[in-house]
Amino acid sequence: MSARVLLIEDDAPLGRLMGEQLTSQGYEVDTLGRWSEVESYLVRQEPQLVLTDARLPDANVLEHLEWLQRQAPVIVLTAYGSVRDAVEAMHAGAEEYLVKPVNPDELNMTVARVLELARLRREHQYCRTQTAQPSYIVGNSPALAGMQQMIEAVAPTDTTVLIQGESGSGKELVARAIHDLSERHERIFVPVDCCTIQEKLFESELFGHERGAFTGADRRKKGLIEAAQGGSLFLDEIGEIEPAIQAKLLRVLETGQFRRLGSIKDLVANTRIVAATNRDLEAMSQDGDFRADLYYRLSVFVIQVPPLRERKEDIPALVQHFIANHDFSRRIQKTASAAALDILMAYDWPGNIRELRNVMERAIILSGNSPEIGPQHLTLPSRLTAQACDNQLFEREPTLEDIERRYLEFLLDRHDGKRAKVAQIMGVSERNLYRVIKRHGLR
Repeated sequence: MSARVLLIEDDAPLGRLMGEQLTSQGYEVDTLGRWSEVESYLVRQEPQLVLTDARLPDANVLEHLEWLQRQAPVIVLTAYGSVRDAVEAMHAGAEEYLVKPVNPDELNMTVARVLELARLRREHQYCRTQTAQPSYIVGNSPALAGMQQMIEAVAPTDTTVLIQGESGSGKELVARAIHDLSERHERIFVPVDCCTIQEKLFESELFGHERGAFTGADRRKKGLIEAAQGGSLFLDEIGEIEPAIQAKLLRVLETGQFRRLGSIKDLVANTRIVAATNRDLEAMSQDGDFRADLYYRLSVFVIQVPPLRERKEDIPALVQHFIANHDFSRRIQKTASAAALDILMAYDWPGNIRELRNVMERAIILSGNSPEIGPQHLTLPSRLTAQACDNQLFEREPTLEDIERRYLEFLLDRHDGKRAKVAQIMGVSERNLYRVIKRHGLR
């Protein structure tokens, strides 16, 4: 997708020559000759780069440079020998300056360099807020092999993917694997937990907003769709989003365009959308709880993530993976004993891989300087082991709902009903935990 460049130059012949040169390089160029035209232009369009003369007939641009560079990276054009203007421009935040008359090759190289630097800066800034996670999947079970084949088939395309699976089963790792195997792998991967963003802020976070769009919107803000430009946007637990947002997301998927809150301007959404849910969206769409047209658009390609209880043969490999990637492994080489592995293999893991990871992290810490993790280091709810389930708790073979309810009862009882603590242990948001508690009729 070509970048849009705003060229502000009052010398019409020079502006025309520079515009033709940039157009020949594949850029979309808009040319203005007066500062008075700039603000109204920026309401309608959003350039990726501004190339401006330092001094125009109706303004000294250097006085407005701090405001202008908040809209887009700025390259300043200065007259030959005007060193003072060049220094002032750089101090005010300009990315580069060029001396007129501008050499075409130097113009091309400078524009390309500033655009690439701006892209890298955006990605670096976003990546700093993210916790790095491995984009590969551990295990060799048949269930996992089938899923891996699906990932490898769809990754090279730009098809929207819906990942279905229980909470904690590794849906985000599947999404990251799709991104890493796609042509977008060198660009950013933006994960969004639809449960953790407040409903009133979700639309602004996703689409961005213009200054004055609502109370407190004192400046323009780009949303997560724009943060993921050129890369992939992962919407986790998409079944939780409100109907109004569902309608706008459907428009993004169908047209590839969106608008910021308070804007009249359509922007291009150059991002691949991968969504995930632990809910039955098809049933929700039939009941009217989720837009049917959005469900059909999302479910073009569905990947089902198997729960851990259906791939228990992967548990030893997962255990070793969590041990090897823990900080303790830098000074103490640990392994899990056969007895510990037997217990881990016997448990049905209602919290899936997330629960296993949390159990192993506690076991690694509790084992201290010991090179071996034993049964005494495991903090599994003993009443929920397979043997206990068979002999003590249930009159029949338990369903997943039975186990989930008992697990919640156990944790709420152990931690005196402190939902924040229980949510942290289970690796879910308090909002999600509240829904599960309500579903089971617990207090």
